[in-house]
Amino acid sequence: MEPYLPVIWAGVIVVAVAMYVILDGFDLGIALLFPTTSDEAERDQMMNSVAPFWDGNETWLVLGGGGLWVAFPLAYSIIMPAFYLPVIAMLLGLVFRGVAFEFRWVAKPSHLPWDIAFFAGSLVAAFCQGVILGGLVEGVAVANGAFAGGPFDWASPFALMCGCAVTTGYALLGATFLVMKTEGRIADHARQIAKRLIIAVLVFMAAVSLWTALSSERIAERWFSLPNLVWLAPVPLVTALVGFGVWRSLERGGEMAPFAGTIALFLLGLLGLAISSYPFIVPPSVTLYDAAAVPASQMFSLIGAMITLPMVLAYTVFVYWTFRGKMRPGQGYH
Repeated sequence: MEPYLPVIWAGVIVVAVAMYVILDGFDLGIALLFPTTSDEAERDQMMNSVAPFWDGNETWLVLGGGGLWVAFPLAYSIIMPAFYLPVIAMLLGLVFRGVAFEFRWVAKPSHLPWDIAFFAGSLVAAFCQGVILGGLVEGVAVANGAFAGGPFDWASPFALMCGCAVTTGYALLGATFLVMKTEGRIADHARQIAKRLIIAVLVFMAAVSLWTALSSERIAERWFSLPNLVWLAPVPLVTALVGFGVWRSLERGGEMAPFAGTIALFLLGLLGLAISSYPFIVPPSVTLYDAAAVPASQMFSLIGAMITLPMVLAYTVFVYWTFRGKMRPGQGYH
């Protein structure tokens, strides 16, 4: 089993990251939509729609980061110094957002500063997550098993574009979640915004795909050489079809389908990144096997993960089942 441990751990981390992006993505996205309405009742309804979930969603970020630390310590020791500034900014954004979430309700009616903190903290967190992702895909300078670049290597045009792309994607997740979870004016408002955001997200996905292929011979060969071209062509085609399906569902008044379709878009994007990057965990030089901890350490931590992961999944399912249904105007959990 030892040869498979790095792949198993990579799968655990991918699951944690995917769960975080989807679950925390929609509640970050709802905060990003705050400036699109100034109506007090609509903002209350937006915030109440994610009140039972938002803090639990961030558990997956801890699991993903902790998994990287224990299973791939070399990758952790390279990635963290490469992205110290965006990581710190992201964490500060999440803190501001969390504090604003609690204080906004007790500060009424003078809660405008907390509305701004809720939006700004979410914007910084979402943008920095995209920058980190883009910087990682673009590649990290490594020499003698350590980060060999500068503190601002992450601030490249491609990484900044990825920051905008992830922010837009989270806004789409938030809008489609509101379509599914709320009713009345705020649901209609979110539906109109989502129809514009889905077009922007598809444009960003196409731009990121083409940019990575044009800038990296390794990625271009992975996608465009034969027979890979034949095997991998369904990924962009299905992505385009799902995007069109989300737009059509929004046009026809669908409630759950747009949110499910948006999740599918994120998973397809993650699949595309995995195809482009495998087997590198720190492109273009450190593979999963280079960065893996010793087998005994991986096995010990994997046992812990096999206990923790089902518990986190069970808690997540329990919370979402308990607070299922529409959030109607005037309802709340505070």
